[in-house]
Amino acid sequence: MTTVKLTIAYEGTDFCGFQRQAQGERTVQAELEKALQRLTGEVPKLIAAGRTDAGVHAKGQVVSFTTAARIPVERWPAALNANLPPDLIVWQAEAVPATFHARYSAKTKTYQYIVSRRRWPDPFLRRFSYHYPHPLDVAKLRTAAAALVGEHDFKGFAAAGSAVATTVRRLDRVVVEEEAEELFFTLRGNGFLYKMVRNIVGTLLLIGSGKAEPALVEEILAHGDRRAAGPTAPPHGLTLLSVEY
Repeated sequence: MTTVKLTIAYEGTDFCGFQRQAQGERTVQAELEKALQRLTGEVPKLIAAGRTDAGVHAKGQVVSFTTAARIPVERWPAALNANLPPDLIVWQAEAVPATFHARYSAKTKTYQYIVSRRRWPDPFLRRFSYHYPHPLDVAKLRTAAAALVGEHDFKGFAAAGSAVATTVRRLDRVVVEEEAEELFFTLRGNGFLYKMVRNIVGTLLLIGSGKAEPALVEEILAHGDRRAAGPTAPPHGLTLLSVEY
């Protein structure tokens, strides 16, 4: 048996998330499994670094699986891409030790959220950014973002619906960069809770719009009350950029 690690990208617009759904909705996992089954005749068990939600994109998602197929590892991308839809692509394939686990072997993940501040929506950005044409104090927003760096209990930024052993995570990088009329929120950490990035972005926008002060972030980290945080930013502005091992 060979353990294969795939690095993949997808536009999440027309997917109901990564994970296979019992109701048979179109998902990234289901499309990959169909392609693998066509190639190998096997029913693979795919493990993903992160189960992105419906509408969320990925440039550097990682999945792993084991197979008895004797396809040379360098041929997996071409073979799979010939059987995948145009909104899902395999960038790279590697043979890895049997102990490799796409999720639990990951050291850090990097996400990026794009907010477009243009007066009118840009049709070329509409699938990949959240149109937010309102005044923002970017300095306040950055001050609030800086308080997120480090190891904290992020319970107040987690959505209900995910059972985890602990809500403590470490963020190594939280930066907000301006380019033209877009804001790029980049977060890198050792793990992320359900909808954590989108809840953080929604809270930072609340602060940047003047509806709350930067100290709100420290208060949420201290008391863990999700109700005090901002609304969840929509999924289409979020992309999983990379997973580091």
